[in-house]
Amino acid sequence: MAIQWYPGHMHKARKEIEEVMPQVDLVIEVLDARIPYSSENPVVSTLRGDKPCIKLLNKSDLADPEVTQRWIEYLEREQGVKAMAITTLKAAQVKKIPDLCRKFVPSRDKLEKDIRTMIMGIPNVGKSTIINTLAGRMIAKTGNEPAVTKVQQRINLRNGIVLSDTPGILWPKVDNEKSSYRLAITGAIKDTAMEYEDVAMFAAEYFLKAYPEAIAERYKLKALPDTDIELLEAIGRKRGALRPGGRIDLHKVSELVLHEFRSGKMGQLSLETPEMAEIEKAEVAVIMAEKAAKEDKRKENEKLKLAGKRHR
Repeated sequence: MAIQWYPGHMHKARKEIEEVMPQVDLVIEVLDARIPYSSENPVVSTLRGDKPCIKLLNKSDLADPEVTQRWIEYLEREQGVKAMAITTLKAAQVKKIPDLCRKFVPSRDKLEKDIRTMIMGIPNVGKSTIINTLAGRMIAKTGNEPAVTKVQQRINLRNGIVLSDTPGILWPKVDNEKSSYRLAITGAIKDTAMEYEDVAMFAAEYFLKAYPEAIAERYKLKALPDTDIELLEAIGRKRGALRPGGRIDLHKVSELVLHEFRSGKMGQLSLETPEMAEIEKAEVAVIMAEKAAKEDKRKENEKLKLAGKRHR
């Protein structure tokens, strides 16, 4: 399930970001702590170049704390990157961000000039709530639906930091199919863009491997089944997600599982680890190389056809 979701305002946003980036001192990228790799937009690193970057792992209250700590160490291996786990439910954590900005761009602070920051992140990652907490007032629209922010705006926090807010950008195409599923599981992609059953089966397969105890406890299962579909059916029976005749209502149980994961009712679960990311990056590199080779061959064939027509 390779999701392609690139509304026009996102294309426009990318162009606006490219224009503003030369004036920016520091980039703040908001990631989902449950999926730091899948929620990390490759467009951001391309656009920011060598500018310092603070990566905020938001929704850390929903993620596995041990896995989150490994992600922080992994992300900070990159030159000029500082990572920090936060939850917007704790305003005190969010309010530490300006101090971190000043530490990261000390030269600007000494000149007594505002530090110009740009805050970026995929839809529904909590970016607007962070902005409102920092500003101490309602500036950015918030909501559980992806793509609430539509236009770029500049916000003077009046503490030596000016923040440029950007619309949540999903990249033109998610090349890693597994990332597509994870983005769908967390709700970064509108539910209308996916098949609930497909996404829930992907989630169920992962939970069986990574968090069997948490799933058994949540759904009061004495023994866990071996497959994703059997797990969903077992949960459906426990929760009464049945159709007439006692058949499992797969759509209903899929909806239930995804909503319970998103709300944290299953516990603190992460959907990916740094080790998984390394493997998947290598897999994506192979896929991209194969696509590029096919495209080169297609262009070569076109040239040969054109040359053949000229010789006739």
